[in-house]
Amino acid sequence: MDRYPASRITVYSVLTAICLAVDLGSKSVIFSRLGGPFQSTGWYLDGWLKFELHTSLNQGALWGFGQGYALWFAGLSVVAFAGIVFWLFFRGAAASLWLTSALGLISGGTLGNLYDRLGLHGESFPGNDRVALAVRDFLHFQLGPLDWAIFNLADSFLVIGAAMLFVQSFQNDAPANSAAVPADDSAPC
Repeated sequence: MDRYPASRITVYSVLTAICLAVDLGSKSVIFSRLGGPFQSTGWYLDGWLKFELHTSLNQGALWGFGQGYALWFAGLSVVAFAGIVFWLFFRGAAASLWLTSALGLISGGTLGNLYDRLGLHGESFPGNDRVALAVRDFLHFQLGPLDWAIFNLADSFLVIGAAMLFVQSFQNDAPANSAAVPADDSAPC
């Protein structure tokens, strides 16, 4: 196992917890204030760029892909989260503060959507008393003719973390004997 600063566990845990709390809190507030799923505030911005809060329940993944497979996506989320923790702390990837931060964002988003996919939010589809195994989404944008899929803050954390991983992929790999080199806190190593 490669060595990493002990503070990486704190960085990862705090970032994951903050993202999870912000995601779940925002979903709870918006769904409560708007009165449940499939409600809308109307457009706050109504020009070429449009924005509204529009509550939705998504039983699939990004852009509604895989509708009806919420439990399958929940299982993938558990595997992804376990893989991230293993890679960071048992394989030593936490030596990189950049990578630790990116994976903290991804973990927070993953856990936020996992909570929803397990139906722990208590929301149901109109006319159905059964709790929906679906992700709560509420951010809706349109850019000119492009009507973007409704999403949530967990999705945003996932995308930001993935973008950070993409940036890191362009960095030079560390030398083969990197275990002898002290961990560097600079980004995006």
